[in-house]
Amino acid sequence: MQKVIQELGKFPGIGRKTAQRLGFHLLTVSPAAVAELAGALTDLKEKVRECRLCHNIAEDELCPVCADPARDPRTVCVVERVIDILMFERMGEYRGRYHVLGGIISPLDGIAPADLNLDDLTTRLPDIDELIIATPPSIEGDTTAHYIAGLAENLPLQITRLARGLPMGSNLEYTDEATLANAYSGRVEL
Repeated sequence: MQKVIQELGKFPGIGRKTAQRLGFHLLTVSPAAVAELAGALTDLKEKVRECRLCHNIAEDELCPVCADPARDPRTVCVVERVIDILMFERMGEYRGRYHVLGGIISPLDGIAPADLNLDDLTTRLPDIDELIIATPPSIEGDTTAHYIAGLAENLPLQITRLARGLPMGSNLEYTDEATLANAYSGRVEL
């Protein structure tokens, strides 16, 4: 039990008490349910990879968004992390594609532009009409947004940033759908 609690406690947002509750819960469920969970975790590590185009998660070469012909390939929303895509998809208003940076520029944390998925984004820029930058409303997010805008400044495309209204220093995963929808519809040119 201690090993299970220790391993569960390694997950983000899971403290010791929550890890204990989860561990003891696993003792009460059927062996089939535990096997199902173990199988799902194994499949996650064996079958899920990065989309070659946008760096979202995928089971094939392209993620479901990039593979969907109904999505607008000329509109690309740049996000920090894969989980941010889930918020946009839950909102249900965005019909373009995405690009996952894999982080934001943060010199204090040792994250430079070269550490982000910017080369692939630069390759996509000539084929884009609108680039929506949805990095967090923080100093690092703003720095990243301005850096990306600089990469695209000589191209004939519209660069927009989500409107303020999202709390400073927060992440998209903690934003409710209504706030995100308002920020999306009120985005401004960068």
